[in-house]
Amino acid sequence: MNSTSIDIKPKKHYEILDGLRGVAAILVVIFHIFEAHNGGSRFAQIINHGYLAVDFFFLLSGFVVAYAYDDRWGKMSQWEFYKRRLIRLQPMVIMGMIVGAIFYYFQASGIFPQIAGMEVWKVILTMVIGFTLLPIPPSLEIRGWGEMHPLNGPAWSLFFEYIANILYALFFRKFSNKVLAIFVFIFAAMLINYTVYGPKGDVIGGWSLNPEQMNVGFTRLLYPFFAGVLLSRLGKLIHIKGAFWVCSILIIVIFSIPRIGGESSLWMNGLYESFSIIILFPIIVAIGAGGEIKNALSIKICKALGDISYPIYITHYPLIYWYTAWVIDNKVSLKDGYVTGIGVLIASILIAFLCLKFYDEPVRNWLQNKFQKRKVS
Repeated sequence: MNSTSIDIKPKKHYEILDGLRGVAAILVVIFHIFEAHNGGSRFAQIINHGYLAVDFFFLLSGFVVAYAYDDRWGKMSQWEFYKRRLIRLQPMVIMGMIVGAIFYYFQASGIFPQIAGMEVWKVILTMVIGFTLLPIPPSLEIRGWGEMHPLNGPAWSLFFEYIANILYALFFRKFSNKVLAIFVFIFAAMLINYTVYGPKGDVIGGWSLNPEQMNVGFTRLLYPFFAGVLLSRLGKLIHIKGAFWVCSILIIVIFSIPRIGGESSLWMNGLYESFSIIILFPIIVAIGAGGEIKNALSIKICKALGDISYPIYITHYPLIYWYTAWVIDNKVSLKDGYVTGIGVLIASILIAFLCLKFYDEPVRNWLQNKFQKRKVS
């Protein structure tokens, strides 16, 4: 009996969506650099809505997951799906924790007073737990910010990303479009209720293991991810010229809009964020998925941005911890610190590129060759 290798063949990439993910990831780094200079106020932030990149990523992820896997369940088990998602995401989760551990003691400062006296074994234990993405409770947190992943804060969104993938595989992939649309409508109402009528007028949060933050995390996750799934199923794409550049400008504008309303009008900003997540982001994804790139340079730009997007997102924050501590401890203004800030941006991109080429791609290729082929007689 002959043994034949059967692969689930990959579908073509949406190059523009890859590029947009990279644009959003770089804006996240810039947002976090500026955040160090805001004096702790969410009302005095440059690129004020840069945190909406997480919600945009969730929407993109739902769209891509549905596009890649919705029609494959007859050939693929749940475990096969989980393996594929783990192979795609987990190597850089591990690397993000390693980078966080390497930079941890360099972040010792007045705003992180625990670091200087922290035992090495606790840092190593936190890193190893971080490899699994299991959240750390605030009582065991080694930084003092209450993060579920104190070595690498943004990993919280990957924790929720995994939850979304599990929900999709267990339940939502089986729903008809009508049933899915009902859930998406409910999730949108939850988002509006939290942002417009909630206590803060924004979606900031989701990174701590407590009821309030977990509520924020699930509120941010459920609408965009499953709206992305529904958008992919409906196939209602928008075809315009220059789609990548149009979408990139829209993302930059949406992220850069100053906070709307003051402390007495929190609902105004909440309404803006709800509108951006519920209406504008799906339109941008529909334009990006419906667009075509014919220019060779634009294709290269999109590919480079797409390749670097996940590594830069999941490895940049250890540098941000250091930069924030430096700015606050030394009372550095943006005018005096912008050169260092640019250096942090460049270093973040360089670290991400090195991780991509010398770790992420080789490891994923090895894992794919070892675990993504089924032998049948």
